[in-house]
Amino acid sequence: MNLIKQDGRDFDAICRAFRWDIPKRLNIAQLTCDRHAGSDKVAIYYENDKGEIQHASFSRLKELSDRFANALRGLGLQPGDRVAIILPQRIETAVAHLACYKIGAIALPLSILFGRDAVQYRIEDSAAKIAITDAGRLDMMEQIGTETDGLETIIGCGCGNSKHEFWHLLQKSAGQLKVHQTLAEDAALLIYTSGTTGPPKGALIAQRSMLGNLTGFEMSHDFFPQPDDLFWTPADWAWTGGLWDALLPTLYFGKPILAYEGGKFDPERACHLLGKYQVRNAFIPPTALKLMRQVDNIRQRHSVNLRSVMSAGESVGEELLHWGREALGLDINEMWGQTEFNYLVGNCSAIMPPKPGSMGKAYPGHEVEVINGDGQTVPVGEQGELAAKRGDPVMFLGYWNRVEETRRKFRGDWFCTGDLGYRDEDGYLWFVGRTDDVISSAGYRIGPGEIENCLLKHPAILQAAVIGKPDALRGSVVKAFVVLSEGHVASDELCAQIQNSVRTQLAAYEYPREVEFVDSLPMTTTGKIRRIELRQREIEKQNQSAD
Repeated sequence: MNLIKQDGRDFDAICRAFRWDIPKRLNIAQLTCDRHAGSDKVAIYYENDKGEIQHASFSRLKELSDRFANALRGLGLQPGDRVAIILPQRIETAVAHLACYKIGAIALPLSILFGRDAVQYRIEDSAAKIAITDAGRLDMMEQIGTETDGLETIIGCGCGNSKHEFWHLLQKSAGQLKVHQTLAEDAALLIYTSGTTGPPKGALIAQRSMLGNLTGFEMSHDFFPQPDDLFWTPADWAWTGGLWDALLPTLYFGKPILAYEGGKFDPERACHLLGKYQVRNAFIPPTALKLMRQVDNIRQRHSVNLRSVMSAGESVGEELLHWGREALGLDINEMWGQTEFNYLVGNCSAIMPPKPGSMGKAYPGHEVEVINGDGQTVPVGEQGELAAKRGDPVMFLGYWNRVEETRRKFRGDWFCTGDLGYRDEDGYLWFVGRTDDVISSAGYRIGPGEIENCLLKHPAILQAAVIGKPDALRGSVVKAFVVLSEGHVASDELCAQIQNSVRTQLAAYEYPREVEFVDSLPMTTTGKIRRIELRQREIEKQNQSAD
């Protein structure tokens, strides 16, 4: 069932004609799994770093999730209870999610990259009752369990030493399940925002958000699905990009997704997987795309035959767009959204010519405007805060146990994203930066994204991040942190070349007055550069110098 009529070939006309039809009762597991269960089509291909391969059909997923849902009920789980899922991309992860949705529990996906403090904070803040994890994290979770009130049961996936082992629980549970009749407005997920400031907040996501995601998903993959479509993403299934932008919508359309449990992103390995499984569609964050630029002759060497690539999390930029056309033979469709309000804006290169550097336009069913501090829409070309209209089916229910913080995110009927941007004369939206990332230098307001994209055009630069460094004269000066490509060595001469390339390609006031060569950049678990951490480092350096 497609929400977008594929015979429409005009983006703006599709948006004008589109209307939501959200039923009162809705269950994500029924939409993504059970309605396809009459088919033996493969739902998930799974491979780990040892080369072990499995697969599961939609009918098998239904059987497993029914049994596991009964197992969770047998452990005393009630509708609305939280279940932490700390697992990599694997079949059991999908089963755990589907089982939660079927009994009205709230899934709490947690990244496998989280350390103990991060996991414990989220477990305690959410008051999770059950946690599901694998052998590599079982000891950590059992220690957390001894210190956390309310965490009653820890289920070990593939852990023979676990008191409650995933497959043992599943196999001894009944196969017949009465699915809880969830409402569209019922909570289904609790996803903690990675954040650039303050402690993480849990965004409570409704069952209806499954449908709210779909118009953007369909169009960002140039009218997904097509007959041979098969999806893959390197993104962790614990965060919005991996779960809402890959796993669940792919299953909704009855198409297979590749799960790969292989640890740290390896561009050569990624290209090998794309070719081996003949992946046709992918969500690949900009950070991963930048690493893939190191791989020569991707299509020839690895038989890569992608049909669509969506990218989000950071600005894609002109340089990556050109690389995608040359190396992958397609236009990368940039998308923009947030955990609280996902899949709002993007591109659909099949019917809408992309503008290099632009995020695209609001997808059908979503209303996005650029507003000022009074909540009024600003004129074309003027910068303001990007805001989404209240009442959208993809809008979150609110922050977990944070009523006041939820209220502060709204300005009238507008959800304030904290992202700055503007709309051009053709209706395309352009990202400038976060409200806390914008650099004010000598009266100029400078967005770091444009400078970072410019830096990436330099052949010596693999990754780059730009911040405003406090300066007594100018308020702030632009400072760039640069990771060099293999074969390049830091030097004063290279620094001058980099500075001059920005000065000449952008503007004199935008060039980085300081360039620091680093081995790596601090990242959130969702692959975003933590500029706040870089700014804090600079402040600490200045304080130490003053002392």
